[in-house]
Amino acid sequence: MTESPAAPMLVFIIGPPAVGKMTVGYELARRTGLRLFHNHQTIELVLQFFPFGTAPFVRLLREFRRRIMEEVAASDLPGLIFTYVWAFDRPSDHTSVGELAAIFTSRGGRVVYVELEATQEERLRRNETEFRLAEKPSKRDVAASRQRLLEHDAVYRMNSAGEFDGRADYLRIDNTALSPEDVAERIIAHFSLGRAGLG
Repeated sequence: MTESPAAPMLVFIIGPPAVGKMTVGYELARRTGLRLFHNHQTIELVLQFFPFGTAPFVRLLREFRRRIMEEVAASDLPGLIFTYVWAFDRPSDHTSVGELAAIFTSRGGRVVYVELEATQEERLRRNETEFRLAEKPSKRDVAASRQRLLEHDAVYRMNSAGEFDGRADYLRIDNTALSPEDVAERIIAHFSLGRAGLG
């Protein structure tokens, strides 16, 4: 009797804007074979139809993300890396994270969380990097994007301050001075993730 393949897993990479979630996710995907689903893949799509934060925007964003995750969780893919800005002081964000995680855990899949932290100075620098602007058209007005970053930092709590430290499924990394490659390697080692050939 052949052993059934493991259910797809979900790796949440969370942290404030411009902390490096997508870039780390890209490196992690290259090393593990997990598929990268960064949050702006849906944001940029829906922005073509509805303004950010409007009711139709929010409904479509949630629906697209949920459906993609459901299909991956039910597939023979190894799993998904999803990047997300989690405002820890917003109950609705806790609910959203829990609902997305349940799509995988309900099918026997593993879910782990990687939280990235970096200084605001470093995040402002990363906010203008070529890779970020290429992947996220809505960030190309750099002055407006910088202003939103500063405003969100002032309003929301976007790092956990150690709230989940010690959990087996949670890893917090200060990546201010680390390369995306180094962070990806730490994640792989910490969670004993399988490796794929670098593409």
